[in-house]
Amino acid sequence: MADFIREKSCCFTGHRPDKLPWRTNELDWRCQVLKGWMAQTVEQAWLDGYRHFICGMALGCDLYFCEAVLDFQVNHPEVRLEAAIPFPGQAERWPPAQQRRWKSLVNQCSFQTVIQPAYDRGCMLRRDRYMVSRSSRIIAVYNGTPGGTMQTLAYAMQNRLEIIRLDPDEL
Repeated sequence: MADFIREKSCCFTGHRPDKLPWRTNELDWRCQVLKGWMAQTVEQAWLDGYRHFICGMALGCDLYFCEAVLDFQVNHPEVRLEAAIPFPGQAERWPPAQQRRWKSLVNQCSFQTVIQPAYDRGCMLRRDRYMVSRSSRIIAVYNGTPGGTMQTLAYAMQNRLEIIRLDPDEL
């Protein structure tokens, strides 16, 4: 595992496509606005001193965030991106194009942390807690609905992380 400083580490949480107004249509103008917001938010985090970003690598917003950090990293090689992978087979049941995307993004990350060796009901929660426990800021795409993003934000609040949030339903 790479060295990190919690105060300079920022993690991400956000919805999967089924909770986004545009679902999987990334050409939708709202998705494009969200991706622009993510790019600006990554830049602002960098301006605020963050150099280590942690992404849970789930479908949807996680992959958008990963791409935003990788794009930013081109001009800022000091930035590190950690793929927090809940278990080795995370993408195995995804559509083939998304599997290829996931693999390509994971391979571009500065390093990968696999949380546990196999899937079980609690592995996503453990991944989320891992990310929060190593961060002082969390960037969230959250529309108020119950689920993993809500649980991650609640845990982040308990741990007093700074929260930067965008509601995708308000785009």
